[in-house]
Amino acid sequence: MKWKSTGGLALSASVLALVGSLLTAPPGSAAAAPSYVALGDSYASGTGTRSYIADGTSCKRSTYAYPSLIAAARGYSLNFRACSGARIPDVTTNQLGALSSTTRYVTISIGGNDAGFADVLTECAMPGWMSDCNGAIDGAQAYINNTLPGKLSSLYASIRSRAPYAKVVVVGYPRIFMGEDCNAFTWFSPAEETRLNATADLLNSRTSAQASAKGFSFANPTSRFIGHAVCDDPEWINGLSDPSTSPTTPTRQAMPPATRRR
Repeated sequence: MKWKSTGGLALSASVLALVGSLLTAPPGSAAAAPSYVALGDSYASGTGTRSYIADGTSCKRSTYAYPSLIAAARGYSLNFRACSGARIPDVTTNQLGALSSTTRYVTISIGGNDAGFADVLTECAMPGWMSDCNGAIDGAQAYINNTLPGKLSSLYASIRSRAPYAKVVVVGYPRIFMGEDCNAFTWFSPAEETRLNATADLLNSRTSAQASAKGFSFANPTSRFIGHAVCDDPEWINGLSDPSTSPTTPTRQAMPPATRRR
């Protein structure tokens, strides 16, 4: 079982104004296109949009992902390193090399895969008699509370060391559920959905705290997704369905007309 999200674009569109405003160049900045490096996982790469750049990788980077939209809207020179499925070690090994003292802006979405959130969702999607949803959630929350903060702190320190003059924006994750499960072949109870949403909130809280400690900005998309969770109308994150897409990655359908490419 795999999760599909209509969130890539939804997230892209919803976070575009939020993140873009944090990355706006100050008055009197140089005319040359500022260097912008986008790091992170499938939420940053735009996996859910199903429209990918042919760059010879399996990262599923999209022209509809929020880094692409921000770079186009602001006239920034984008080095797009975010990759579907990335965890913190992947960012450290494969993405941080793009940073330098000339990097002006950095965005990063990371931590969900490290906490195993997709696996937790898959466990909780099964009928209660054959799954241990609460146990899976407990494990994820323990990781988020006890292990993730230190890993994020080390990663953020590396980002600051490599890009000492950059404006860094850390982007969080939306809640997935609205209290109802309308998808075939999934068996989320309202109580489980409440706990899963609380886990997303916990992930944002711990991530935001580490970002703040390093002087980074934090963009929280939670409020932007109210009314657009799974089974909402319109929903920006779909449930369990298409195995070709990444778990709960945000879609193109929710992109506001002003941000659509002509």
